[in-house]
Amino acid sequence: RQGSELAGWAVGRWTYEGIDLNHNFADLNTALWDAEDNDLVPHEFPNHYIPIPEYYTFANATVAPETRAVIAWMQRYPFVLSANLHGGELVVTYPFDMSRTYWKAQELTPTPDDGVFRWLATVYATANPAMASAERRPCHHDDFTRYGNIINGAHWHTVAGSMNDFSYLHTNCFEITVELSCDKFPHASELPAEWENNRESLLLFMEQVHRGIKGVVRDSDTELGIPNAIISVDGINHDVRT
Repeated sequence: RQGSELAGWAVGRWTYEGIDLNHNFADLNTALWDAEDNDLVPHEFPNHYIPIPEYYTFANATVAPETRAVIAWMQRYPFVLSANLHGGELVVTYPFDMSRTYWKAQELTPTPDDGVFRWLATVYATANPAMASAERRPCHHDDFTRYGNIINGAHWHTVAGSMNDFSYLHTNCFEITVELSCDKFPHASELPAEWENNRESLLLFMEQVHRGIKGVVRDSDTELGIPNAIISVDGINHDVRT
C-alpha cells in the first residue's frame, strides 16, 4: 500500500517497467575482480574508469531510462562526492555493495579507499542525532549502533550493480548510501524533524569535498592544464583522473 512502510519493498524503488533501480547499474566489480585474479590490473585492465560492458549498451538490455539518464549525467559532469538517500533503516553504507565471493550473501568487501569511505560515512552518521543517540533502538533486527551506525554495503547484504559501486569504478566519484529513517514513508508532520536530523549531516558531508589532494596537473613547458592525467597513490590500487 502506498504510504505505508511496506510500500518501499513493493513499489518504492521499482519503475513502471518493473526494474529495480537499486541495482540496475552495470556490474563492473566482476570484471575488475576477474582481471585482478589473473594479474591483469592495472597494466592490461584498468583499476578505475572501467568501461561499461557492451551487453549493457544494447537496446534490449534491461536498463531503465532513468538509469541511462543518470549514467549520462555522471559522464557529463566530473562529480567527486555523492550520497544517495534511502529509507527504512538508520545507517550509512559505503562500497563495495557487492560481495567479492559471488555466493556469499554477506561479506566484508572494502574498496582500496576504505579509509576514506569509512571517514565519509562516519562524518554523516555522527552528526545525525537519530543515528548517534545512545538510547535509540534498532529499526528492525540489525543493531548498527555497535558498528558506529556505518557498515560496508556487502557486509550488510550483497547487491550487484549498485550506483555506489558503479560511481567508484566508472567515474572519479566517491558515493555512499544514507538510510535516513526507520520509516520509509514518514508522515508529513514528521518531515521537519527528519530534516533537522539530517541537515547538519548533509552540510558536513558536502564539506568533505575539500579534503584530500587537490590542484592542477600542468605541462611543465606550456603551463597548460593536462586533461585526463592519471593520478596514482602508492598503496592504493585505484587511480583517479584529472
